[in-house]
Amino acid sequence: MGWFLGGTAPDEDPSHHVVSVRRADTDRTAGAGVVIGVGTVLTCAHVVNDALGRAPFDPREPGLGTVPVDLHGRLGSRRHYAHVEHWIPPRSANGGKVREGDRTWLGDLAVLRLEGTSSDLPVPPRRAMMSPHQRALAWHGGGDESSFAEVTVTMITGPVGYVDGAPTGKAVGPGYSGGPLWSSDHHAVVGLVAAHFMPERDPASGRFGPYSPQDMIRRSWVIPWQRIEDELLPLGVLDEAAPDPIDLEDPAVGVLAALLAELLPPGNGRVEHGRRLARACGVRYASDVTPPAPEEFASFLFAHPRALPALTAILRSEPGDSADRLLTAAGLVPTALLLTPQEYGELRTRLRLMDDEARGRLGEAVRGALPHLAVYPDGRDLDGLLGQLEEFAGDGRHSEGEQRVPALLRAMEYVAELCAEPLRAELRLWTKAVAARLGISRGALAERREDALVWIRSVRERSARVRVLVEVTRAGPGRHRLGVWCDEGSGLRRVSCESTVSYTSSEAAQEVLRAVTSLTIAAGSAPPPMVEVLVDRDGLDLPVDEWAARMPGELVPGVLGVEFPVVVHCPELLRRHGRFLSHWRTRWSLLDSGEFFTIDASMNPDTVYPELVNRLDTVRVSVDVPPGRSRRRIVQTCLALGIPVVVWDRGSNETSHVVRYMAEVATRQLPEGVRGYRANALARPPDFPGRPVLAWADADRAVPRLQLSEPQEST
Repeated sequence: MGWFLGGTAPDEDPSHHVVSVRRADTDRTAGAGVVIGVGTVLTCAHVVNDALGRAPFDPREPGLGTVPVDLHGRLGSRRHYAHVEHWIPPRSANGGKVREGDRTWLGDLAVLRLEGTSSDLPVPPRRAMMSPHQRALAWHGGGDESSFAEVTVTMITGPVGYVDGAPTGKAVGPGYSGGPLWSSDHHAVVGLVAAHFMPERDPASGRFGPYSPQDMIRRSWVIPWQRIEDELLPLGVLDEAAPDPIDLEDPAVGVLAALLAELLPPGNGRVEHGRRLARACGVRYASDVTPPAPEEFASFLFAHPRALPALTAILRSEPGDSADRLLTAAGLVPTALLLTPQEYGELRTRLRLMDDEARGRLGEAVRGALPHLAVYPDGRDLDGLLGQLEEFAGDGRHSEGEQRVPALLRAMEYVAELCAEPLRAELRLWTKAVAARLGISRGALAERREDALVWIRSVRERSARVRVLVEVTRAGPGRHRLGVWCDEGSGLRRVSCESTVSYTSSEAAQEVLRAVTSLTIAAGSAPPPMVEVLVDRDGLDLPVDEWAARMPGELVPGVLGVEFPVVVHCPELLRRHGRFLSHWRTRWSLLDSGEFFTIDASMNPDTVYPELVNRLDTVRVSVDVPPGRSRRRIVQTCLALGIPVVVWDRGSNETSHVVRYMAEVATRQLPEGVRGYRANALARPPDFPGRPVLAWADADRAVPRLQLSEPQEST
């Protein structure tokens, strides 16, 4: 790339690549590390454990613990704080836990993300494969440039490299772990220091014994860079280390170079733009005097995925329309991502500050913001979530003459609504700043923010409904076993533990009523609790809604489906057909706007599958088919394909009154609609002759992991 350099200058001090990792409690040196990307540091996991005051081989995720690190350069040292972004704990050769006394182990890597990073961080060094007979240098994590130890790679056995130290000078010891192994010949990092083989101690005194020529001295083992790549490449951490070569004959490169020649003034102005861009992207530049050619600028924008947004940020701070003109040409660079390195780091840091409950709802927020996405990230992998969202240019709404609002910005407005202050305000300021860089109008962003407010109000109204979840399994003729959970808005709480006790339908209804009376229900106009009956595929027609408590001395029979909205849910069918889970979530996100579909007796059951697979906007199916194998098959097919709402009549042998009646009820009101129908059926059977069943699979509310019996295939 010429002017924009990705490695270390021949005259640069390689000790500046050593990052000091400090103990959080005492500030003493825990070990060392090395910068591997914009705002990221690689070290050993056992060094992080030591920095956080944990046992060296503790395999648990460190959580939100903050690690002090010092970065060194020509202008001195600077203190930063970092958190663990990727954790590969130490493991034995068989995948088990590393024990005290083990000589070598696998894993033992941690990628740290610097918090509040600036654009003046050290540039990542070049990396090269380790090979036998390489001469290398290692430094103590304290940051003293004179602490280097000279070593030679004597052998590499699979994932472990062995190095022997020179007989004079410093020896590798405590505090060197995690630091880079620098090859002066290759001018690159070839591995990390892992551990040193210390001399044998006297069992009685604990002191080192007298020296013997037969002793092993100054031997350490290291992690070769090729093994580090094997561990980190699947995480996407090193993807930018080796970009594909740029085809300078590509017409797009020439078009972009011509535009940059026009936008960036020659001479000192272009040098300054180049310096600012190089610092923003964490790379070196060749000269403070000679400006980069437009072709070098263009090649760098093609090679570095975040260079183009970084350059737009620089141009946006200047008068004129240069930033808008560059954004117009962004389509020429297929590798370009949406965010600058700084924007990405800031967003990543803020999302990590979300509490566990809000983090667990990231997927829900994305589904609410972008219901038409084919696949949703689960929210546990922040890099995966952000990576997928950055791929979408717009959020599906666009006015003529207006800049598109990226899907990521819309999603983050929704995510902000899950957060408490001040994090909510910080995320909103972040989206506002990115929108300003992209030239998006305040009005367009305000529309998305208003959509997010409407969404969160709807979510809170829905989640305010208290639920009782009842797992029902057959235990013989007329008897059932129950598992009962309550959900009052703070998560599932199991209220029954006896899996061996069986109940008649009346006794089971009494158990459910006892669970309902234990609930904490808000005063006022709170809706009655929903009773969600969890069954296997053969229990979908079980008449739980008709079960009556009939307790002695009671004036009212306590019919469950009359007093409460009783719905059925079959997690088994969704679990067994997991490839349709994304369809289920998509359909659920469209619940208020999606399509209805009715299946009657004239429809061949074999056509249900191909018909519904092509209807991702169908959220509700009414099955108007008489009882029998065909209806069971149709209902189960609908549920397996991820239809969240299915209505049918348990007892109808003719055209169903239930299906006709419920067609007038809004989808979200169906639980209350079937409750009202059941009450009317008890009061006026001739006018309400049906026995409604409502299958209701809410993708935004949790269900317990059930151990249902393995279903038998229908025949």
